[in-house]
Amino acid sequence: MGLFTAFDISASGLTAQRYRMDIISENVANANTTRTRNGEPYVRKVVYFEEKGVRGSDSFSSVLGTVTKNYAGKGVKVARVLEDTETEMNMVYDPSHPDADENGYVLYPNVNIITEMTNLIDASRAYEANATAFNATKSMAQTGLSLGKS
Repeated sequence: MGLFTAFDISASGLTAQRYRMDIISENVANANTTRTRNGEPYVRKVVYFEEKGVRGSDSFSSVLGTVTKNYAGKGVKVARVLEDTETEMNMVYDPSHPDADENGYVLYPNVNIITEMTNLIDASRAYEANATAFNATKSMAQTGLSLGKS
C-alpha cells in the first residue's frame, strides 16, 4: 500500500461522510414537509456505503484473491441513497391543516429528529476520524521527507 493510497482512503471516507451529513440535513429540513412535488409527504432518505473497487456480484474467492493481492481496500463510496419505506409515516390530527384528509388527519414524514441527530453525530465523528487519519498520514510523509534531507 502506497502513501498516496492512504490519502485516497481517508479522502473517500471524508467525502462519503460529508454526503451522509448532507442527506441527514435534508431529512431534518423536510421533517414537516407534508407535500412534495408529487403531492405526497417527504420520505426519509438513508445512505448506504460500500467498499470501493469491490462489486457485489463477485464470488467470495475472487474478492478474497483481490483483497489478498492488494492487501487493503481502496476506500469507501456511496452505493445508493434509498427512501426509508420500513418506518411508518406519522399521522397527526389537525383538521385545520390544508393537507388534512376527510377525518382531519395529516400524514407527516417518517423523520425522527432524535434518530437524525444521532446519525449526524455518528457521521461527524466518522468524518473527524478520517480527518485525523489523513493528518497522521500527512505528518508521516512530512517526517519521511525531512529525514531524507538529512
